[in-house]
Order: sequence, then structure tokens, then C-alpha cells
Amino acid sequence: MMHHLKLFALLGVATASLAAPPISVESPEAAGLSSERLNRIDVAMQGYVDRKDVAGVVALVARHGKVVYHKSFGNRIAGQNAPMSNDVIFRIASMTKPIASVALMMLYEEGKFQLRDDIAKFLPEFKDMKVAVPPPSGSGPIKLISAGPITMMHILSHQSGLANPYRGPNVADYNKIRESRKPDWAIGDYVKELAKLPLNFEPGTSWEYGPSTDVVGRLVEVLSRQKLDEFLNERIFEPLGMSDTAFYLPKSKMNRLAALYVKGKDNKIELSELPDENSRWIKEPHIYFSGAGGMVSTTSDYFRFHQMMLNGGELEGVRILGPMTVRLMTSNHIGDKKIWITGHGAKFGLGYSVATAVGQSGLPNSVGTFSWGGAYGTVFTADPEQDMIVVLMSQIRPYSHLNIRRDLQTLAYSAIID
Repeated sequence: MMHHLKLFALLGVATASLAAPPISVESPEAAGLSSERLNRIDVAMQGYVDRKDVAGVVALVARHGKVVYHKSFGNRIAGQNAPMSNDVIFRIASMTKPIASVALMMLYEEGKFQLRDDIAKFLPEFKDMKVAVPPPSGSGPIKLISAGPITMMHILSHQSGLANPYRGPNVADYNKIRESRKPDWAIGDYVKELAKLPLNFEPGTSWEYGPSTDVVGRLVEVLSRQKLDEFLNERIFEPLGMSDTAFYLPKSKMNRLAALYVKGKDNKIELSELPDENSRWIKEPHIYFSGAGGMVSTTSDYFRFHQMMLNGGELEGVRILGPMTVRLMTSNHIGDKKIWITGHGAKFGLGYSVATAVGQSGLPNSVGTFSWGGAYGTVFTADPEQDMIVVLMSQIRPYSHLNIRRDLQTLAYSAIID
């Protein structure tokens, strides 16, 4: 089997050519949840479809290792005879980040690096970085000063200071890199261009979302001497049975990829991208592997990955990480720094947001819950205290005008009765 998987990877075919068996749904009561209360999710999710807020959605709830809710609503492609189903494949965007981070931490467990190591030890293009300091008055030249090292911990926890498309003095220059990306670029080419830009702040002094996890993915390649897709296929996806998770899909799976939508007039969905041969997740070349946001997956696959994490790094006899490394990844690594994406009640670990104060978040997740979402309306949470996983997949950007992700969390947790 492994020989065949390596061959698929070399051919640019997702490991997914082998279909995963469907996940069986067990009695909610056996896991301490109420069937009646879980069924409230049906009404809420169908409501989002009926209002044309989303084309379709798949929701999954699991507790104590048992999937107790797994349902689909709406359509894979709105207005066509293409109903949503539990095996539909979604663009998971930034939910790629936890997977890439786990891959790098697998190499940490092999003694390839320490978290305090300078990334320039492995990526010399990051030597002698500069910090861009805007003028105090808001106008005038930007001053460049020498920066301290970007450590492996900084790059895993978004404390690197790297230029990004959201904020800081380098937004325009960063976007020029993205716009000028050549078709034959690999992730290493992009990372070298990124390293030419000055930092937004001294590494370790702030938290700022950005392209750090693309550097994480490149570090996996350098330390393992494998392309990122090959490493993930051989070391994570195939062992865990995640047969529908990949950077690119073969054309044979095109009819399982959901269409992508944007918020249109009156907040109703408008088509952005059909799941056809022109989709960047299908068309060639298959050579650019973004650890920050390049993957597609299903609710089933993503559940399996995080059941492994919730189990302390093991699933069905396959160990990916040790329990202490999982604990390390899901601890607060940023101190009192603010996360401007998630709001109050959360900090950040290594690849994960970590809940630190239930009362501030407005959600019922326990302290210690680790989670993240994707730009196209996907989200997951894994709650060690309740031994519970919630996954939602939809395809809408932007999604901030909708409560669908928070609604699923609320309704799933309100079903706990034991």
C-alpha cells in the first residue's frame, strides 16, 4: 500500500484515490448527549440554506470518540441537481495550518530542532532580518533596524513579525509578491521572496496572523528532505485513513468538490467558483504546497485528524505524536498578547487557538479547547475536558455576517446531558 501511495504522490495524485469507509453514527445517548437536543442543529443549518446564506453545509459532532451527529444540508452546487452529502470535499483554507504544524512537531519529536532555534539555521534566507519602523508622525520614510532571530516557536505561534496582507507597513510589497507568483513556483520560491521583506515587529513581541505557516511547511520540506505533500501523505494521511485530504484533487473527484460562493446582494450567496477543471485545486501544475491554507478535506477526514489529537496523538493504534507534544502544542505560547482574529477568551499555541476564559468568549467550550477556522466558512473545535469534537464545513467568503459557526457550537454543547 505505501509503495502505491508514494507512486500516487509522484504522479501528483492525491492519496485519496482510495476511498475511506463512511463513518458510522452512534447513539448520542451512549456519549452523554440528547438526540432531541442535537436535532435542533437540523433546523438551524437548514435555515441557513433556505435563506440562501449558504449553498450547503455538513456538520459533525463527536464525543468520547463516537460520532453522534453527521448530517448534510442544501446543495454542493446551488441550483443544480447536486445535493450536499457527508463525503463532499471542501477547501479548508487556514484549517491547513494545524496539519502543517503537527507535521513540523513530528520532526521536533525526532530531534531535528528545538523551539528556541533560529529558523535561519535551516532557512538561511532569514539571516539578518530587519524590522520596518514607521515614522512617529505617520508620514515620512520608514526606518529599518536590525531584528532578533525568528525562532521555531515564533513561526509556529504567529509571533514572527513576517509581512502579511492584513496590516503593517509592508502590505503593498507583500501583495506584490502574491501577484507576481510564477506558475512554476514551489513554496520555497515564495518563502525566499517573503524573507526579502522587512518584519512588521521584533519577533516575539506581538501576535499577528500571516504567512508564518507557509514557512512551517517549508521547514518540514527542508528538515525531512521531502516535498510537503509527500510527507503529509506518507506520515499522516495514509496512516490515519484520511483519503480525501490533499493539496490538489484528481479530476475523478471533481464531482465531490463543493462550489465556492461569496456574499452577494442582500447577503445572499453568489457563485465564485465552480468545481471544474479550472479550479486551482484541480488544474495543473500540482507543485505549490501552502501549509498556511492550501488543502481540501472532508468532515470525516478532519474529524479523524483531531480525534488523533484529542487522544493524545494516537488513533486506532497509529501514533502520530506523543501526548506531551500534543499538550505543548495546545498550551498558551503568547502570554498576555492579544489575538485580534478570535477576540476575547483565547490565546495561541503551536498551530492552534486555545480557549483560556469561557466567560469572555461567549461560547460554551471548556478552557483548553483548541480550534481554528478557515476563510471559506469552515471551523473545528476539540475540547479535551468534554472529550468532544465539532466540525462544520461550508463554502462562503466572507462569512462574518453569519452566526453559523457559533450556532453549531452552541447547539452541540447544549445537547450535553451527562
